[in-house]
Amino acid sequence: MKGKVMTERQITISRFLHSKFFIIGGITALIICLLSIFSTSIVRFDPTIPDFTARLVPPEWFKYGFNGHILGTDNLGRDILARLLVGSRYSLIVASLSVSIAAVIGVVLGMIAGFYGGWIDTLIMRFGDVQLSIPAMMLAVTLVAIVGPNLVNLILVLIVTEWMRYARTVRSVVQVLRNSEFVSASRVLGANDMWIMFRQIMPNILTSLIVLASQSFGQMILIEAGMSFLGLGVQSPMPSWGVMISMGRDYLQSAPWTVLVPGIMLMITVLAFNFLGDGIRDAIDPRLK
Repeated sequence: MKGKVMTERQITISRFLHSKFFIIGGITALIICLLSIFSTSIVRFDPTIPDFTARLVPPEWFKYGFNGHILGTDNLGRDILARLLVGSRYSLIVASLSVSIAAVIGVVLGMIAGFYGGWIDTLIMRFGDVQLSIPAMMLAVTLVAIVGPNLVNLILVLIVTEWMRYARTVRSVVQVLRNSEFVSASRVLGANDMWIMFRQIMPNILTSLIVLASQSFGQMILIEAGMSFLGLGVQSPMPSWGVMISMGRDYLQSAPWTVLVPGIMLMITVLAFNFLGDGIRDAIDPRLK
């Protein structure tokens, strides 16, 4: 039995190692996370303090080593590399918190709806259907406009727009498993509903949740950047990729690096986490490939 488990584990590891999506996405995402964590040790300039003597300096690359403006400066003379690295923290924090909290809420409500059914299921799912009928970006913009633009409200809004995806996934699996033999056996032995749901059914949906969360991460980063671009997310002068693109769009012809650098970084980050999600999906459940 042990040998069989080890063999299945080795097969899964082999799928990970042979997945180009997982390798490329994982390495790129790891580099981005490490740069974000150690950004304060890397940057040489304050990302929020203007320097009007160094406005719109073009990228100097490594002409002056790390003491120069490697990726240039913006319209207020702030170093773009410093803002890029520090801004990555906001994107990763917003995405991590929104995905994890939305997953918890979605799992609990989806478990309850799928396990009990009836009016509880109808109430939760109909509310979710109404929400899903509204595009996520439009819903996020509307809610932030109501509650006010700041980082905490942005995270709460992203949670509201995301939880239903987890709830629907969990509900569909629970509806199949609630009448299975191992659940019936647990009932006969006196197990309560909470034990059955979170100790017996829950392990059977972890794979789907991991795949869904990994694929949602890049989407949350993109929505955060879009909201910040519109002035409804991270507020200037705090660095954010969306804010950097918004402030640089007026200088697209004279100083294109102010838009291209954060835009390319945003594209690479979203692609990295999308690739990582696809690689995890293919390795954990090849049937979904």
